[in-house]
Amino acid sequence: MGSKNGKPVLRQEDIADLSKSSGLDEANIRLYFDNFVAVHPDGKLKPKEFREMMAKALPKKDASKMEKHVFRIYDSNNDGVIDFTEFMLIFFIMSDGAPEEVLTKIFCVFDVNRDGTITQQEMTKLIKDMYGLLKSSNPQIIKDPNLAAKDLIAKSAFAEMDKDEDGKVTTNEFIVACMGQDSLSKMLALKIINIFDEEPKVSLLQCNSIELG
Repeated sequence: MGSKNGKPVLRQEDIADLSKSSGLDEANIRLYFDNFVAVHPDGKLKPKEFREMMAKALPKKDASKMEKHVFRIYDSNNDGVIDFTEFMLIFFIMSDGAPEEVLTKIFCVFDVNRDGTITQQEMTKLIKDMYGLLKSSNPQIIKDPNLAAKDLIAKSAFAEMDKDEDGKVTTNEFIVACMGQDSLSKMLALKIINIFDEEPKVSLLQCNSIELG
């Protein structure tokens, strides 16, 4: 997304990308853009606004822990804000994307430092932050009384994903584990995806006067 005279503008390449991912025509994309800019005049969704959006989708305690992880999915260029193109691309992928596309984006939640792999430390950090969400809907995950539940989940999930046991999980390993029969991996991915079942709808109602379906 570009700017002209200090105002956000939608470039043709942005329209082409969004049209390809959504199937929408240029007129509709521009309409959604105009509505987005009406709420965010500089064309950017900032962390504070994103935090408020997350608070409507999750319990306050969980939202405060998960917002930075979910924010990474949207902020593809890591500039600290979410522009219209980033926002809409993720919405369309999470709504109608192929499983591989969705899981590639979900991978960003786990890849805390954005280096393209997940380490055991990153997995442990994420599990700690999303433990409240996991515990509320999956009380059966606590199986070993000799291990702290958070450590158990983190270690078990990492072992499921790290098939070659090289101490890091690649995007492909992550996708294979989540799409296979690896129960913890699938559970974690679905829990993240469930956030988007509510969160994009809330955010679109905030940003647009027209629902996308």
